[in-house]
Amino acid sequence: MDEAARRRIQASFDAQSMMKTLGATLIGIESGLVRIAAPILPGSRQQHGYGHAGLTITIGDSAAGYAALSTLPPENEVLTSVIKVNLLAPARGDRLVATGRVVKSGRRLCVVTAEVHAETGAESILIALLQGTMVPVPTT
Repeated sequence: MDEAARRRIQASFDAQSMMKTLGATLIGIESGLVRIAAPILPGSRQQHGYGHAGLTITIGDSAAGYAALSTLPPENEVLTSVIKVNLLAPARGDRLVATGRVVKSGRRLCVVTAEVHAETGAESILIALLQGTMVPVPTT
């Protein structure tokens, strides 16, 4: 993956106001693999004090989408068409880390997955699995 592709993904991520709101950061960009971290802030907790599923799903979807984008030519963007989520455990911890991966990249569809882990210090627990389909669209 070249530096121009990394810069394109970083610039797209930086333009997302939702990621700013959640305090999320890109922590890894490779061809077919993107990692996003987000703190579990007071404003992103549910009624029991765990990280809200919305936070989990949002960073998982974005990590998977950017993983798909990393495999496409520069004249493309991606939109989520389908995302399925299995929530496996409560989001207990200090931050969530989503790792998005490309299963298959094509001209019309990209099949992706994401794992989301809750982290506290050195402890990391898998809390969600996502699988989805991203649709390449031309940039306008």
